[in-house]
Amino acid sequence: MESQFSRLERMIGTAGLARLRRARVVVAGLGAVGGYAVEALARFGVGRLRVVDFDRVRPSNLNRQLLALHSTVGQSKAQLAAARARDINPACDVEPLELFIHADTMDQVLAGDVDLVIDAIDSFSPKLELLAAVLTKNLPAISCMGAALRTDPTAVRVGPLEHTIHCPLARRMRKALRKRNLPLSLPCVHSIEPVDHLPPAAGVDGDDDQETYTRGRLRRSLGSLPTLTGIFGLTLANEAVRMLLGGKIVAKKVTSDE
Repeated sequence: MESQFSRLERMIGTAGLARLRRARVVVAGLGAVGGYAVEALARFGVGRLRVVDFDRVRPSNLNRQLLALHSTVGQSKAQLAAARARDINPACDVEPLELFIHADTMDQVLAGDVDLVIDAIDSFSPKLELLAAVLTKNLPAISCMGAALRTDPTAVRVGPLEHTIHCPLARRMRKALRKRNLPLSLPCVHSIEPVDHLPPAAGVDGDDDQETYTRGRLRRSLGSLPTLTGIFGLTLANEAVRMLLGGKIVAKKVTSDE
């Protein structure tokens, strides 16, 4: 009978599987993108996860967030992510942190021996503080740029922040990091799909109290598809594992059968 990770081991090798079991990965933000990232990391056999989000599941999350079910509305996203990861891989050491990510909580978010940080935050100021911290500390990290408003899965790319196009969030982040004299080489998942063709209703300002966080200013409510946010999250996890394994996933060189 095959073990839980036997098919994965065929792809990444015994040493690769052992490397993932030793790794500690921080996933910051457990919404539409981060929930899928945690899912994949748990199924990859990553041995230590720190999952961070202060929010709770809302009815408006049901269309796109993996952790959002009618049965989980009102529950902590961090606790739900931790429970799901442990259920997938009972050997995974999962640390849920229910806190707002900002400068005053960064020591908790990045405490200890962190091998890699995944940024799946959708609010600008916390995202900026996290990226500034990992760049200052020279921690391996990968970030998600704008997944909202996207409709084309073939336009999703992975590359350095400085080379992103058609992404207002990435443009704003580049400007903010330059002001702090920080590099723009951080790898990120982004889309090259322009968003100026969408109807105005896709990006109207939200005034529903259910969409308003208890910390920070009222944020703009943007339309998003369940497919694209999931693809962004799974791509983040895939690239994170590639980074942990030294830039590759397949252990053996594939030869042509022609």
